[in-house]
Parts: sequence; structure tokens; C-alpha cells
Amino acid sequence: MRGFMVFMRKEMLEILRTWRIWVLPAIMVFIGITSPLLAEFTPALVKSVMASEQSGAVIEIPEAITRDAYLQFSKNSMQMALIGVIIAVAGMIASEKRSGTAILVLTKPVSRTGLVIAKVLSNWVLLLGATVMGAALCVAVTLMIFDSALISEFVTATALWFLLSAMFIACMAVFSALIGSQGGAAGAGVGLFLGVSILSAWGPGRDFTPAGLLSAGDRILIGESPELLWPILSTVLVTVLAVALAAFIFERQEL
Repeated sequence: MRGFMVFMRKEMLEILRTWRIWVLPAIMVFIGITSPLLAEFTPALVKSVMASEQSGAVIEIPEAITRDAYLQFSKNSMQMALIGVIIAVAGMIASEKRSGTAILVLTKPVSRTGLVIAKVLSNWVLLLGATVMGAALCVAVTLMIFDSALISEFVTATALWFLLSAMFIACMAVFSALIGSQGGAAGAGVGLFLGVSILSAWGPGRDFTPAGLLSAGDRILIGESPELLWPILSTVLVTVLAVALAAFIFERQEL
């Protein structure tokens, strides 16, 4: 991969100098801070709404606990943050082709495969930084409101979310190279997310495919022991194949 490190450096500098350095970290920071707060105040809010309705029915609302804070973070990450990841990286290759930057870069000693891998890796680095920031803030706020329980389970659940998100970034490289439009690639990515969500409701799909990681974090946090080997292995396999396919597609395209 000729000139890989050159292009990787260019990608990291581009992330630091553009809106991408703010969007995904901002989403994760927001989720990290607000998830424990939502868990703490939601029961009181529900009680006040029920009291104002004066229905006469007595419904017990349990007090929030540490698990609720981490479950809130997990659910928000799987929905809001993952969709944000898909949209943020949708133009990773399409934008290079549309702007003509790819032609300029490839006149230098940078292979097309190197360009694709650098694009994916740089977005993984950004994702990792944002995930660590959001998770650390969630733990900090949770410690202030609740207690120190379930930290190891939360770390495991967050790591599984990162792995699944990394797979989606690799798949977005395929869509971005194949479709050539940021909007079209984003739509395909959202469609893939919906497909994986539907697959997670099917037993074999949940046990043997990446779809199992959608609910694995929540199940760990509530004390279950989900089967992780095949979902993790299949996620890694899909990620590697997606990067290879994106490089294969981009190698054979005219710029």
C-alpha cells in the first residue's frame, strides 16, 4: 500500500480541521452526560404526570438504580449514536471522488486500497476517541448520582457497541464507493441498520450474526450471559470483508 502513512496523516489532519471532529464526539458526550440524568429524573417525571391526570389508579414506579443509567446509555448509543455514525461517514469515499481530491491524491504514491483503508482507520480512531469520552462521562455522572456497581459490565457493553459501529463504518465504505452519493450511501446505511435490527429479533440471527450485538450489551447489564462468540466472530468477518470489497470496488472505478 504505497503512501499509506502519508494519506493516513492527511485523513487525521482533515478530521481535526473539519466538522467531523465535533459531531460524533458531541453526540457521545451528550449521551454520556444525559443518560444517567434521564435515568434519575424519569421516574419522578412519570409520577408527576400521573398525579396531574388524577386517574385514581395507583401505579408503583420503582426508583432509578445504576443499571438504569447504563441501560439508557446503551439504548441511546444503539439508536442515536449509531445513526449518527452512519450519516457522518457516508461520504468518506464519495466526497473524495466528487471533489476531485481522489485524483490528486492518487497521482502521488498512494494506492487506491491504501486510500480506502486510511479512510476506514481514521474514522475508527475518531469513533474510539468519541466512545471513550462518552463512556467515561457516563461513568463519572453515574458515580455522582448512583454508585460504582456494574462498571465492568458497562465497559463490556460499550466495547461491543464499538465493535458493531466499526463494522458499520466498514460497510459504509462499500456504500460510499459503490453509490457515489453521500445521501444515497447514508440511506443505504440506514437501511442496513434497519435490516440488522429486524434480524436481531430472529433467534438464529441474534445468536450467529452481528445482529446479536444489538441487544448483547443490554442483556449483559441486566445480568444475563448472552452468547457472544459467533456474533463477535461474524462481526469481525463482515468488517474485514467489507473493507476488502470497498477497496475492490474503488480499484475498478474510473475517477
